[in-house]
Amino acid sequence: MNEPIVARHWLAIVTPKAAPAIATTTVLALARIWNANGAEHSVGNAALMTVLSAGAAAAGVAAGNSTGDSVLVGTAFAASGALAFAGVAGYTDGLPLPLLLWSLATAGAYALAARYWRTDRRETVTYERDMTDRREERAHVERVETLRATTQVEVARTGAAYAEQLAAALVHRATLPGFDPAALERTGLPELPTTERKSA
Repeated sequence: MNEPIVARHWLAIVTPKAAPAIATTTVLALARIWNANGAEHSVGNAALMTVLSAGAAAAGVAAGNSTGDSVLVGTAFAASGALAFAGVAGYTDGLPLPLLLWSLATAGAYALAARYWRTDRRETVTYERDMTDRREERAHVERVETLRATTQVEVARTGAAYAEQLAAALVHRATLPGFDPAALERTGLPELPTTERKSA
């Protein structure tokens, strides 16, 4: 019933939210390093990134048509966009266009991630509600069973107390002066054991 309270570290909460920005910033940084090392105005490198980007997009379309797995399709299109972004950022000589593409890519990544975050949050809330309902149902069953057991114990105690009181009353009545067991038998009441029968 009592579950431990687990406080998540702030890094564990922030990291998933920062992942899209970290990814696009990493691509931008690597593309600019690649630019400084010979990719600037290199038609061969730009053609390579174009082919890779088109291949990743085609893989996303094929995955969507064959499996319909939205995670796989999203991953393929994200890879295609990242390759196109890296190709442009590596080919151009200035920073304005790469920074513009970086901002667009980051906004797009957050738009895609928000959809998955909403789905994940919805599933988490549904799971928590289901678990709360199950806990409440089990707690209700436990309370009912506890009441039933307590009632049975109280009934047993009441019966035992009544039997003790009846026995004490019979013993007390037998000791009263003028008590005649034979008169009780004549009236049709059940026969009471006598001291002679007890001794026999």
